[in-house]
Amino acid sequence: MEDREIKDLEKAVEQIWEIARRFGLDPYPTNFEIVPASVMYEVGSYALPGRYSHWTFGKAYHRMKTMYDFGLSKIYEVVINTNPAYGFLLETNSPVQNMMVIAHVLGHVDFFKNNVYFSKTNRRMVESVSTHSQRIMEYEFKYSRKKVEQFLDAVLAIEEQIDPNFFIKRNISAAEEKRRAEYKPPEGRYDDLWLLDKTTNRGEPGPGNGSGSADGQPGRDAGVGQEQAPRERLPEKDILFYVMKNSPSLTTWQRDVIAMVHEEMEYFVPQMQTKIMNEGWASIWHARILRELDLGDKEHIEFADLHSGVVSPQKGQLNPYYLGYKIYEDIERRWNNPTQEDRERFSRTGNAGSEKIFEVRELENDVSFLRNYLTEELCEELDLFVFELLEEEEWTITEKRWQKVRDQLVANMTNFGFPYLQVEDGDYKGNSELYLKHCYEGTELDLRYARKALEHVHTLWGRTVHLETVVDTETTVMHYNGEEHHED
Repeated sequence: MEDREIKDLEKAVEQIWEIARRFGLDPYPTNFEIVPASVMYEVGSYALPGRYSHWTFGKAYHRMKTMYDFGLSKIYEVVINTNPAYGFLLETNSPVQNMMVIAHVLGHVDFFKNNVYFSKTNRRMVESVSTHSQRIMEYEFKYSRKKVEQFLDAVLAIEEQIDPNFFIKRNISAAEEKRRAEYKPPEGRYDDLWLLDKTTNRGEPGPGNGSGSADGQPGRDAGVGQEQAPRERLPEKDILFYVMKNSPSLTTWQRDVIAMVHEEMEYFVPQMQTKIMNEGWASIWHARILRELDLGDKEHIEFADLHSGVVSPQKGQLNPYYLGYKIYEDIERRWNNPTQEDRERFSRTGNAGSEKIFEVRELENDVSFLRNYLTEELCEELDLFVFELLEEEEWTITEKRWQKVRDQLVANMTNFGFPYLQVEDGDYKGNSELYLKHCYEGTELDLRYARKALEHVHTLWGRTVHLETVVDTETTVMHYNGEEHHED
């Protein structure tokens, strides 16, 4: 970009910031950087700048960058949820595109700052992932890159299997509480880093937290190895955390790697919980902010075209920008102009729409957002329906009743669309074997993927792994002992 364009953009940022504040938005200070497509797609594929290297990120980068090069898709912006926040603007964006993106980013940052599900977020995550990357590189140097990458393959195979309610304090026994209070870890090389921010440890001594050098031997950290988490906590939804704390075969450095991946997943979970709300919130405010700017006729037309592309229905899939945008608008309308029934039943007085959407932004996640505010009238307006593949032949609309449509949307978002698994027993058959259970709710597992996942879990656990699920309406237990699969 030319110097003149950069100066114009700086003025636009100041203007958009003032309008956003006037509307009541309260974002963190936000730094914007103009970057080429290669940098934009690198940040987009890694999700955070400076993250550790793994082939899955390279695969994502190659796919996104190829689609951009062939004109099939384009990322206009990337926003990083930190304090201060960071927004990346594509250098090929037009001035109007950048202004819309800046307003959109401020909507996101306001949501990050004020939604309750982000209240425990590590706002210095960029620094944290840089530290993680450095430690993983040291492990690669010491134990070989291939060995560390293969271990990461296993960890990333179950990285989504964490507890989304991780910030709720776990119940612990009096003996365990006393042990933690009396525990004094030996000095370690990273102690000074852990002292900077103890909030990421969940109040527990953990892997890498002053537990000694990574000597490649099975860990004897506090709460690790022989000193396992209390068995009465089972069943445990957070499989990744449970394996990290209780696996009988992991070494100290391996537990540390799992701890780093778990911490990064904790950062991403609130974003996964609020995708529709977050994108809808950012979209509704970029529209209102740009309408306040003094744009020329051509700029207005360009903006209208861009905005309609963002908040329009998409064939064959749900557009989170569109759905969130329409629900916020509907909430605001209903609280501004309540019906007589609403006034009598809910004591709504009217002209409270703005206050209400800010309240919703603060307290809800996608599941409660849809459950509480997706109405029959809105379902009809948006023409939402459920469709299924019948008899493996053709896709058919199977449901249009609004309650069923709403419930299906909510069901699809439960556990972020991943199978709901939990640890049932970490000492199955008295042989330290791991027994997992799939909480079946009508959708069967893909058995090919399930078998591969069991192989990865076996890598982490080191002993036979079992998985109870449902296949063709029959309860089935899958087993993997490190050499072969069998089912009964």
